[in-house]
Amino acid sequence: MTKRWHLDRDELAAWRSFVDMHHLLHGHLGRCLQRDFGLSDSDFEILVNLSEAPGGRMRAYELGRATMWEKSRLSHHLSRMEKRGLISREVDPEADPRYPQIVLTEAGRAAIESAAPVNAARVRELFVDVLGPERLAVFRQASEDVMAAVEEQRQNLSDE
Repeated sequence: MTKRWHLDRDELAAWRSFVDMHHLLHGHLGRCLQRDFGLSDSDFEILVNLSEAPGGRMRAYELGRATMWEKSRLSHHLSRMEKRGLISREVDPEADPRYPQIVLTEAGRAAIESAAPVNAARVRELFVDVLGPERLAVFRQASEDVMAAVEEQRQNLSDE
């Protein structure tokens, strides 16, 4: 098969629609979180991951893997969240003290418990209900296929 070095009109339109939808939806949800709860979308992502972890705690490398963030970005953001009392860092006496656990504080738990239902309602209204069950299933499968292809390429690049 001959490689094409450009996208045709339909491919480009689909790609741009996806990118535009992602930016518009992500930006809108982030602005709503900031306005209504004083949380950035990054705060929300960290709080969601911690709230779903056993005991509300994770090691930083696990949190980095879950968020797909670079180490420096994660470290800086966790410092800001710690200053605001949303998370704390605790040394596990049975583990290497250089790698503390990131722990959801009571304030962090209260923030996520307030924000999550409102955010979920917005996601339902603007995404789930707009797509409906059939298109949602197709969208999910397409997303998983693309993520698998990206992950395969990332692995191949890291092997080189």
